[in-house]
Amino acid sequence: MLRKIRIALATVTFLLVTWLFVDFTGTAHRFVAWLADLQFVPAVLALNVGVVIALVVLTLLLGRIYCSVICPLGILQDLLAHLRPRKNKKVGRYSFSPEVKWLRYPMMVLFIVALVAGVGSVVVLLEPYSSFGRIVATFLEPLYAMGNNVLAGIAERHESYAFWHEEVWLRSWPTLIITGSFFVLLVVLAWIGGRTYCNTICPVGTILSFLSRFSFLKINFDESKCKNCSACTKSCKASCIDYKNHKVDYSRCVVCGNCLEACKFEALKYDAPFIHRKAVDEGRRSFLIGAAMATTTAAMAQTKTKMDGGLAEIEDKVAPERKTPLTPPGSLSARHFAQHCTGCQLCVAQCPNQVLRPSTGLMTLMQPTMSYERGYCRPECTRCADVCPTDAIRPIRPEEKSSIQVGHAVFVMKNCVAINDEVECGNCARHCPTGAIQMVHLDPDDEWSPRIPAVNEARCIGCGACENLCPARPFSAIYVEGHEVHQLI
Repeated sequence: MLRKIRIALATVTFLLVTWLFVDFTGTAHRFVAWLADLQFVPAVLALNVGVVIALVVLTLLLGRIYCSVICPLGILQDLLAHLRPRKNKKVGRYSFSPEVKWLRYPMMVLFIVALVAGVGSVVVLLEPYSSFGRIVATFLEPLYAMGNNVLAGIAERHESYAFWHEEVWLRSWPTLIITGSFFVLLVVLAWIGGRTYCNTICPVGTILSFLSRFSFLKINFDESKCKNCSACTKSCKASCIDYKNHKVDYSRCVVCGNCLEACKFEALKYDAPFIHRKAVDEGRRSFLIGAAMATTTAAMAQTKTKMDGGLAEIEDKVAPERKTPLTPPGSLSARHFAQHCTGCQLCVAQCPNQVLRPSTGLMTLMQPTMSYERGYCRPECTRCADVCPTDAIRPIRPEEKSSIQVGHAVFVMKNCVAINDEVECGNCARHCPTGAIQMVHLDPDDEWSPRIPAVNEARCIGCGACENLCPARPFSAIYVEGHEVHQLI
């Protein structure tokens, strides 16, 4: 019964979190954004004390239930391990192995030091929720968008606009390569040893292991009933049950319930070891435990299509080399953003204007950065701030966003079509939402000279409308340079 409840809750969590990353309409965020807030590291970075305390209490009561029910990467490992075929059904999938201390604890220390020091590239690679998010955003979201586009095409033929086309594009080659390599590693480790990654590399699993040693409810042996058949060990995906010595490594046990179901002699119980065991209705106990798990979890709780009319092929824009990268409004500063962002890619997946993409910088690897080749940061949009679970991008209102300066526009005369093609333009000035750009004559004394943009840096908020809508190709004649610290204007 315990295993069935765990599988049901894990399935719901896995599907909803996956939906949160693939959905580009914002619908998922309105209903299941609280699942992102329940993740351990995002809750710590966001200083969400209530969630952190709830997770600590949950672990002290029930053991590492978090890893089996709440963490999507842990659930993915179970799914991958289960897909491994067995040639002989009588032979179990797993066997007991001792704790790999020489790898487990140094990885945890490395993660904590990187977190405190603000070395985002290390945090991004080790944080489990972010790793899962990148897998979904990199591989499943494009498939989801393609399926949506098929439905949009069918609906359009029937004069229905229930769906709309979503552009599918590769945001970052380095992210694709790193995420693909990580997924292959996860598959290999899951097929070989089930929860190998969870119990040797994952820092969250190691941190929670210190608490799970003292959990109130644990898997315990009744040695008088045990026949040393090894069924429990062969079914343990954490490889933590030593049936020969009747011991369980509680630091690695994720309370999956596999061993309880595998044991045919009722030699294993999930209860408090120091309480005298009485004949208890197992169905009622499992129901109460499952209800506690579900209750605790619950308590913690516009796109565009480019058209050229078929007359000409529009050359894609190329991103300029910015001396200072752009970070989203609400991130306060580059330092604050680097220290709090785990690179989960949720904001990248949710950005309706295709402004965010993973960074390729060494210190900020796979953390989101802004660029305006495909769109610009609209003043009325606060989607990234709404979905961020770590407060790396703090919640802001649209009226606040219009006064946050993340950068300033810089004019590059050699790229301007007014100079090179001798045509009237003014696109940048027309579309500037703050009126920070004015068109002036190149030669103030000659009224027939070309008109070029003049930027008032004090009024510019760095939204990128001028850069995105500039007709110059491949490099815009005006681009946005980022600010290390955001300012209010």
